[in-house]
Amino acid sequence: MAFAHPEFLVSTEWLGEHLDRDDVRVFETTVFLRLRDGGGYDVESGRGEYESAHIPGAGFLDLQRDFSDNDQQLRFMMPSADEFAEAAGRHGISEASKLILYDRAGSTWAARLWWMFRSMGCERAAVLDGGWRRWTAEDRPVSADEATYAPTTFTPTADPARFADLAEVRAFVDAGGAGGSCLINALGPDQHSGADGGRVYGRPGRIPGATNVPAGQLLDPETGLYRPAEELAPLFEQAGADRTQRVVTYCGGGIAASNDAFVLALLGYENVAVYDASMSEYAADPSLPLEVG
Repeated sequence: MAFAHPEFLVSTEWLGEHLDRDDVRVFETTVFLRLRDGGGYDVESGRGEYESAHIPGAGFLDLQRDFSDNDQQLRFMMPSADEFAEAAGRHGISEASKLILYDRAGSTWAARLWWMFRSMGCERAAVLDGGWRRWTAEDRPVSADEATYAPTTFTPTADPARFADLAEVRAFVDAGGAGGSCLINALGPDQHSGADGGRVYGRPGRIPGATNVPAGQLLDPETGLYRPAEELAPLFEQAGADRTQRVVTYCGGGIAASNDAFVLALLGYENVAVYDASMSEYAADPSLPLEVG
């Protein structure tokens, strides 16, 4: 079984051979989430690690600072099309760029930026399979020289259907999980079941009717590569994903959910959306139901 859209991934071998292409734009996207003792987490940019060593010619995209709507209380929310286009153009990315994204944290952050760029019409965006871990494991060259690309114009073609909001999720819950849609939680099993006690998002459990495909299960733990299509497809099929229906993914703040959505796109699912605010919004409202167990 092959991925329906293998072009959404590039190998380290491909990137090593195409680093000097004029239309290629390579960017690191690493973010670190540090759990607090009392609950919640702190966000730390991966720029420090990038400055120490990165793939030669790669720039750095700061998700929280440059590609999030920081006028909202919740973190990592999708900015407006104009704000997104300004940030992309400032980094030298146009909607026609061959954009290669990677990170140091299981490709989750790269998948998040991929989902965002695809939602704005950058159809040639791709994730580096295995990311920094794979690149360095193969002893490929690295650099400490900060790389930048000349500013350009990014002309967005926004696709709002790639994101779901609270109203859509509430409609799913009110319909008892029926109505031609599927809701998939990308958090880990303990957060999905509520066994974690709600340490991070304040209340334990999952959105009623949601199934679970943890983003941590998408990669081969030995190599850091995405698992093959024949292993990934059953995970989503067993979770109730139907190619003829809408599939909405969620997590804590739309990041792990973007990795699930990315794999669904690889597999050929076309009607997929990320609930951007996810549990950061949903669990904060005590009137909204959660399931445990």
